[in-house]
Amino acid sequence: MGTPAVGVMTSKFVSAAELMAKVLGMPDYAFSIIDHPVSSASDQELEARALQTMAAIEEQILL
Repeated sequence: MGTPAVGVMTSKFVSAAELMAKVLGMPDYAFSIIDHPVSSASDQELEARALQTMAAIEEQILL
């Protein structure tokens, strides 16, 4: 569609995301990974994780 998009997965579910990508015919699908867990992280921890993940997303989009 022409709109850049990147999937984001928590570190605990990377293997599940890789399997789904493979099953759906996109074994090399790149996605960004954020540390798990998210629900129990503090606001400061979430902000740090989000900034780190956004940097990875920017790199993927610019490739």
